[in-house]
Amino acid sequence: QVQLVESGGGLVQAGGSLRLSCIASERSFSNYVMGWFRQAPGKEREFVAAIGWSSVTYYGDSVKGRFTISRDNAKNTVYLQMNSLKPEDTAVYYCAVDTNRRTLVGASMRAGAYDYWGQGTQVTVSS
Repeated sequence: QVQLVESGGGLVQAGGSLRLSCIASERSFSNYVMGWFRQAPGKEREFVAAIGWSSVTYYGDSVKGRFTISRDNAKNTVYLQMNSLKPEDTAVYYCAVDTNRRTLVGASMRAGAYDYWGQGTQVTVSS
């Protein structure tokens, strides 16, 4: 069964940093678009970042310049380095894979494009 497992969440003060990891159970995931989304209580799931198989990246406007997505295909892992964290970054962060695409397209910023999801990891930023 396909699995994505996130880790690295936690509590951090505003201005701090965290690095999230998402490891995929299938080696073939290294061929596909991987994404990070987040969802705060009472809000819709929001696009954070995505990365294609060749490491081309997209970012949501609210995280540009602060977050960096990367992947290590040899380890079946995608990372989200989060710097200069703000209280409004508080959310559950999910990684996802789009097994229908290798390269990023506009749809890569929409949750509906992804067919497998992790269970999520909580990130809380205190002011």
